[in-house]
Amino acid sequence: GQQPGTPLSDHEYHQFFKFLRITIQASTACHLRELYGCKNSLIQRLDEYENHGVIPAGPICSELPGNPFFHNFCTFSLYRCIMKKYFLKV
Repeated sequence: GQQPGTPLSDHEYHQFFKFLRITIQASTACHLRELYGCKNSLIQRLDEYENHGVIPAGPICSELPGNPFFHNFCTFSLYRCIMKKYFLKV
């Protein structure tokens, strides 16, 4: 490990900015989802992309503790947005 207070290495910076970019994109997608809902064509394309081209019909079971259950992929995605757990898998 590096000394606290020292700058990140080049590799660490690469990871840091990659994570930042992905997180900002995820939160932006969440704002769009909240504004326009699941029927929006851009949101649907994102959901398809995330699921190899087909949005799961639901119900959705997640890998969360207690296995919360969602009626469809969109309610699952909204939950992820609200909880800021952008990389939670189904």
